[in-house]
Amino acid sequence: MGTRIDKRAGSPAEARDLIDVGHLVNAYFQTRPDASNPAERVSFGTSGHRGSSLEGSFNEDHILAVTQAICAYREGQGIDGPIFIGADTHALSAPALETALEVLAANGVEVRVSAGGEPVPTPAISHAILVHNANRERGRADGIVITPSHNPPADGGFKYNPPDGGPADTDVTGWIQKHANASLANGLADVRRWTGGRARAADTTREHDFLSAYVADLGNVIDFDLIRSADLRLGVDPLGGAGVHYWARIAEHYRIALDVVSEQVDPQFGFMSLDWDGRIRMDPSSPYAMSRLIGMKARYDVAFACDTDHDRHGIVTASAGLMPSNHYLCVAIDYLFRNRPQWGAHAGIGKTVVSSAMIDRIAAGLGRQLYEVPVGFKWFVDGLFSGALGFGGEESAGASFLRRDGSVWTTDKDGIAPALLAAEITALSGDDPGVVYRQLCERYGEPFTDRVEAPATKAQKRALAALTPDAISGTELAGEPIRRVLDKAPGNGAPIGGIKVVSDSGWFAARPSGTEDIYKIYAESFRDADHLKQLLKDAQQTVDAALEEASTQE
Repeated sequence: MGTRIDKRAGSPAEARDLIDVGHLVNAYFQTRPDASNPAERVSFGTSGHRGSSLEGSFNEDHILAVTQAICAYREGQGIDGPIFIGADTHALSAPALETALEVLAANGVEVRVSAGGEPVPTPAISHAILVHNANRERGRADGIVITPSHNPPADGGFKYNPPDGGPADTDVTGWIQKHANASLANGLADVRRWTGGRARAADTTREHDFLSAYVADLGNVIDFDLIRSADLRLGVDPLGGAGVHYWARIAEHYRIALDVVSEQVDPQFGFMSLDWDGRIRMDPSSPYAMSRLIGMKARYDVAFACDTDHDRHGIVTASAGLMPSNHYLCVAIDYLFRNRPQWGAHAGIGKTVVSSAMIDRIAAGLGRQLYEVPVGFKWFVDGLFSGALGFGGEESAGASFLRRDGSVWTTDKDGIAPALLAAEITALSGDDPGVVYRQLCERYGEPFTDRVEAPATKAQKRALAALTPDAISGTELAGEPIRRVLDKAPGNGAPIGGIKVVSDSGWFAARPSGTEDIYKIYAESFRDADHLKQLLKDAQQTVDAALEEASTQE
């Protein structure tokens, strides 16, 4: 069973595809989750708690419980500085923000919320936390990001970022999840809350200009002088997301020619084209969701887009159209480590186990240490914070990297900086990143990659996540001897939540999605397209066996 592409994928959304925003928001307030039902309890996946009010998995009770748990966690950890909080443009984000503010104010927490209700990108919150905490031992800040990332319009998401600025690790999220679910079970008896507008008026609630602070500091990450001198034609599609007003300010502040193709904000996201499965999804790495900008590629030297909370990037070039995420990660890594002399020789390269093995070859060519971890940006936080990693990137188009002087920029994914880096690369090399990638292939060999996605039940996802090397009974992968079978990441020994099988010229990995009820198979060959097909076939047989076992146990 492979990815089944909907016949309308890439076509403009129609009225039948749009959510009823009023119904969605009403369900947020009116639906009471059943604390005895696992599907309706708080669950922190790869990146925060996510769900939909229509399914009883993202409702006011969830946000009340999680925010109270965060308050308790802060108190227990002695975190007594402000909490920076921001929301993206999903329909459930605004009501969730107001709910969280009511709990934070009632608990006496200092809050920094965006000026004038401006949506806040994920990297702007990480940046604000780190800037506030620099050289500070007391009064440290942390943050809350309200976003389901690129997920469909009916979804909501809620994420906690500790004082290191990045996504909370599993120990922290496990603690918050446990206490939030206990709160749901006891009818929210422990939740403190100020209603009726008191939270916004509280002395502890103050506005913060995330936009100005982030934009003004961005020149310490990207060489805008170089971009400006090259006189490039640049385009950006914010996809109706939280950074929609950041781009014009960046263009004005740094005096670059950047065309914002649309500043439309619509909680139905009716301007989007449909993704691979016929749903609306603001994924800048999807050629279906990115149809609008791809159609404009001839207008620009390079163009880019970001997802709804602007922590993922998509790069569109005249030479290659939308670049696959792995391709651009390779280009960015090679460029940065050759053109950031102040980073120092110790800064390594972070990648996830499902990112391209081309990165391994580039790291070796650069003489840099490779740090391979499970899926989830939280694994890069410590390295980016300390400078042990110059770059951390995920196959799903999430990345961040150090400032030009080698100090920390953000410890959460930043879609804006990698997007603008594409312009810097084009300015210096004279070639767009698509051309640069071809040059890397000539040097290191060309990989052939594919990713398969398909629906999976929660039981099936658990079965995939529990796969061990013992599940691989064969000795060959696509006609070559199997060299390694991994259920733990080489970089830190953490479980990868699935399996990765490696041969001399190819590999595959199978794992469940942490945010959606689907599974994913990743495969890569350094031989040819036929070898890639065989890798996927062998991988599918492994997954099918795991799913069959799960179905017999349901």
